[in-house]
Amino acid sequence: MGIDLLVIYTARLEECRGFYAGLGLDLVPERHGTGPDHYAATLADGGVLELYPATRRPATGYVRLGLTVAAHRAGGRPAGRHTLTDPDGRTVVLTVQEPGGTTTGS
Repeated sequence: MGIDLLVIYTARLEECRGFYAGLGLDLVPERHGTGPDHYAATLADGGVLELYPATRRPATGYVRLGLTVAAHRAGGRPAGRHTLTDPDGRTVVLTVQEPGGTTTGS
């Protein structure tokens, strides 16, 4: 079993888009039918992370996310693990791979 979709509802859509884009996610704007404008990124394993505005649904509360990104997409962060906080206060553990695809600091 794998996770193929993760949706985060936020009252800070643009701030979260900027944060997650800065981690190396390629977030693209989307809209399905009459639904709200939102952002989606397809992950390396084919899963999708979406950021939706918290309108009809409440903001996603505390969630701890673990993301792995290639060094060239890490916004200048060195290889290893970095514990960050998104604009809504969620913990994001970012693992930046060494050039060539390995990780350090496990």
